[in-house]
Amino acid sequence: MNAKLMMSITVSAVFTLMVAPVQAANLDAKTAEIVKRDFRDKGIAKATRVNQDELQAACSKYVDKLPPKLKMKLEAKEVEAIKYPADGKYMGDWKAGEKLAQSGRGMTWSDKPEDVPGGNCYNCHQLSSKEIAYGTIGPSLLNFGKVRGSSEDIQRYVYARIYNAKAMNACANMPRFGHMGILSEAQMKDLVALLLDPESPVNK
Repeated sequence: MNAKLMMSITVSAVFTLMVAPVQAANLDAKTAEIVKRDFRDKGIAKATRVNQDELQAACSKYVDKLPPKLKMKLEAKEVEAIKYPADGKYMGDWKAGEKLAQSGRGMTWSDKPEDVPGGNCYNCHQLSSKEIAYGTIGPSLLNFGKVRGSSEDIQRYVYARIYNAKAMNACANMPRFGHMGILSEAQMKDLVALLLDPESPVNK
């Protein structure tokens, strides 16, 4: 390869590195403009849902591979925002939790504000050995309570994980059920019971 060609390739590479950040910024601005233009309120589904908070924006920017220091900072912030039950109790009714896990209803434009949203847990997890249809985006939770027990520390951990999974893994796919007001405190307690109660289908 002659010197002239090598110089041309080097100059081209340097120019690309200089221009790439500008192009990325322009694309981000254009995307934001399109989203703002094309998304609108419809029923209970509000256009504000597409507005990212600090954590969501960081996960988008780094394609879910956050720099370690930023990851720790964002997770710590999410941990601080977890609201634990004032009564100190973390487990509710596993039967109600199972119904909740089976339900994917809620938060779409055709739902009413008074409609009770579901947890849609089977969409991502295996929970029961008898269930033949379940998602694999998240890990299997079969025998979760049987393996981990149901101590108060475990109950608190599971409640926190349901409340805000991103406090443990910043770019987790799991919704922040409590943080975003998707599920109520009572519903989250029922899901804790579903995972930990020995009589639950999860642990049978």
